Amino acid sequence: MLKGLGGLGDMAGMMKKAQEMQAKLAEMQDQLARTVVMGESGAGLVKARVTAKGELTGLDIDPSILVASEKEVVEDLIIAAIKDAQARGAQRMADEMKKMTDALGLPADMKLPF
Repeated sequence: MLKGLGGLGDMAGMMKKAQEMQAKLAEMQDQLARTVVMGESGAGLVKARVTAKGELTGLDIDPSILVASEKEVVEDLIIAAIKDAQARGAQRMADEMKKMTDALGLPADMKLPF
């Protein structure tokens, strides 16, 4: 490519690929911030909505479990639903990262900044 300049031609290609990867990562981060996943507990009595990046965006609680004597149970169900949603979000993020590393020909265990 750039004769007489040694490996600078390869360096320019590598820089271009790095910029492309950075743009794709930014696009994926935006997409994951908009992607909402649901988690639930108590056979659907409590549902939590989070982004694929783990941000809690909503909580639905079936009114039938809102009994003062069941306060601790409701609290546990809320926590379980949020954890379920966050786990699903983390899995979605991992799946998207795997797709990206596969498409770029990178090792599967390579840690990209997120």
